[in-house]
Amino acid sequence: MTTTPAAGPGAPADHRARLRLSRLLNRPVADRAGESIGRLADVIVRLRGADYPLVTGLVATVGGREIFVPIDQVASFDGDPLRLSSARLDLRHFERREGEVLLRADVLGHRLIDVANARLVRAADLELSLDQQGAGEAGPEWVLAGVDTRRRPRRLFGLLGPEIDGTADPFRDWHDFEWLIGHAGSALQRGPFARIRRLKPAQIADLLENASKEEETEILGRVHADPELEADVFEELDEDLAARLLGARTDEEIAAVLARMRADDAADAIAELPQRRRQPVLDLLPAGERAKVLTLMGFNSASAGGLMGVDFITVRTMATVSDALAQVRESSLLQPEALTSVHAVDDDGGLRGVARLVTLVQSDPGATVIEVSDTDPVRVGADTDITDVAVLMTDYNLITIPVVDDERRLLGVITVDDVLEFTLPEDWRRRETAEPPDAHHGESP
Repeated sequence: MTTTPAAGPGAPADHRARLRLSRLLNRPVADRAGESIGRLADVIVRLRGADYPLVTGLVATVGGREIFVPIDQVASFDGDPLRLSSARLDLRHFERREGEVLLRADVLGHRLIDVANARLVRAADLELSLDQQGAGEAGPEWVLAGVDTRRRPRRLFGLLGPEIDGTADPFRDWHDFEWLIGHAGSALQRGPFARIRRLKPAQIADLLENASKEEETEILGRVHADPELEADVFEELDEDLAARLLGARTDEEIAAVLARMRADDAADAIAELPQRRRQPVLDLLPAGERAKVLTLMGFNSASAGGLMGVDFITVRTMATVSDALAQVRESSLLQPEALTSVHAVDDDGGLRGVARLVTLVQSDPGATVIEVSDTDPVRVGADTDITDVAVLMTDYNLITIPVVDDERRLLGVITVDDVLEFTLPEDWRRRETAEPPDAHHGESP
């Protein structure tokens, strides 16, 4: 092909080496003599893991038939019509091969995940660029390098260069996006490099709550490769959506997810399942997890017992501060919020004191836990109304609050995030989240 090489796929030095897909599509295609033979219908790229997708050919419409044109038969993209370098074309009907992606059919106008901003966006245009750094023996290669997600009047689009309408470059790096939502044909090629796993579980849950059924399937497919992340995502989902997504799975698949969830969230999820499915799923849980879930399901969901978690740290009253901190370090599987306090208990499990983690860190390692604990901690019973729990935690500036029985035996711990979730409006998940002040730093207006 004849065109001016660029400095690289992410930041080409020469505007003539950057092309907009929207202005390539439907352009006339001519043979090397300049005679028109058809029109450009699509551009084909091959996935290369973490590298930019490589342009391997075109789909041209010739006489009502779609045919494949290898990229090495394209003399230049710079002219109108597009000029081919070969007089011979394979006129067999085009058939997509495994791992090939059609930019017009699969990407342009379709939704992508904007990983940097954790939201679903639509690809308004795509940018092709010459990759000089990855050039082979045949010279620089064309790659898919950028995405424009901003809707703009079609008349403003130009073929070459980023400043065709006097504004800054609208394209963002292709690596900022997780792509082809709903396109299964390239899933195996994309799987090992799925960028969605960079997101926090709550962000992925937000994506699922705004996704179509097909998009849900694709997102969950990427998440499923990491069972721990999958469980964290289900913990963050709206209860109705979690119930629908879990309900579509087998009992064994549901149990596999719930076994990795916090017991209180797993109990809530089972409660949302149809009655006929609850016991079979419970029977498939590991014995320890099943016992925790059954305990929590015995409490009213609107009470402290229904909100508490049963995973927390306890030490004997005469344990040293050093011992307590060692236990915190070893409790990597516990919810971080539950690690903010250590509970001193007697031989019968009775709560004798609560030591905040910051207090332990600041104390003499040889001191006993009971010496640095609040020996009359704020505590609630399992039947305490959640509103009363919220008032107590607010009044006393608590991050956690222990739940005890009539004998002051420790039953569980409520964390502040669970109280917030309960007290917020029911539609809080559907509201736009506040962006940090630096969210758009460096972007053009």
